[in-house]
Amino acid sequence: MKKLNVAILGATGMVGQELLDILVEREFPIANLTLMSSARSAGKRVLVGGKEYAVQEASPEAFQGVDVAFFCAGGQVSREWADIAVAAGALVIDNTSAFRMRDDVPLVVPEVNGQEVLKHKGLIANPNCSTIIMVLALKPIYDRAGIKRVVVSTYQAVSGAGGRAMDELRRQTEDYVAGREMEAQILPVASAPRHYPIAFNVIPQIDEFAEDDYTKEEWKMVNETRKLFRDPSLKVSPTTIRIPVMRCHSESINIETDQELSPEECRELLKDAPGVVVIDDPGQQQYPMPLWVAGRDEVYVGRIRRDRTVEHGLNLWVVGDQVRKGAALNAVQIAELAQKLGAI
Repeated sequence: MKKLNVAILGATGMVGQELLDILVEREFPIANLTLMSSARSAGKRVLVGGKEYAVQEASPEAFQGVDVAFFCAGGQVSREWADIAVAAGALVIDNTSAFRMRDDVPLVVPEVNGQEVLKHKGLIANPNCSTIIMVLALKPIYDRAGIKRVVVSTYQAVSGAGGRAMDELRRQTEDYVAGREMEAQILPVASAPRHYPIAFNVIPQIDEFAEDDYTKEEWKMVNETRKLFRDPSLKVSPTTIRIPVMRCHSESINIETDQELSPEECRELLKDAPGVVVIDDPGQQQYPMPLWVAGRDEVYVGRIRRDRTVEHGLNLWVVGDQVRKGAALNAVQIAELAQKLGAI
């Protein structure tokens, strides 16, 4: 397989670091690797696969000769540099929400709508982490029985808000145990006027509030799912919640299908689905939990059972590592698929 010149913008952040690890793990065919960041992080040295690389400040010259560029530095940075990187000849795979809903930008989860990579014009968007985890479990059901309506409640790890949120959870836990007052500066939203402790707490807000008092995170799940399934009529009702878990998002998903699909059929269907692992044995108390899914590539599904309040209803419990499959891994898989299909 042809080796590619790879760049990562945001190489020193959580997703950027995870992405580097995954590129090494999967033996991605790299000819040259360029690591970029803001001026603040420029000059740092990063170890990748036993080799040390210097992180440089992003510049138009740095994108010259790059085949694929992974953007992991935030929406504003992506909007600033995406056109420059594309003009230089790179395929940009963007991990932010900056371009997800643009009609001319494919939104891709390879196991769900992989052929969309062929439609790119130099830019492919990586969906929201909660959306990726959900649609991986929903797609086989959607294809087999159709889906009328989805009601989803997410239980999202603090790592979804970045390394500072993880640090704050650690500090608050130590303070709580020591009997000290817990200080909160990050959650639910760092820029919000109010902040609440996450240790030993649950915060029913992720991102800022928007239309109809749904948060931006909730609207992402609605709109991105419709785009991924190419079904603007699909009904999705989300509630996104932050919980005191370091890593892995969990989701309670209620589905109303068009056709009958028994829990047993659903279980077998998901066992054969790419990127999905079924752990579902209530008698033995076997079900997915974040503590054991962290660091894994697949999305785990359990508690598959009938919803007897509607004609064709199912309940699922889904857990996925949002830093890996929900972000970095999905981006790498997009690049792998684009190369396989000749789109790079």
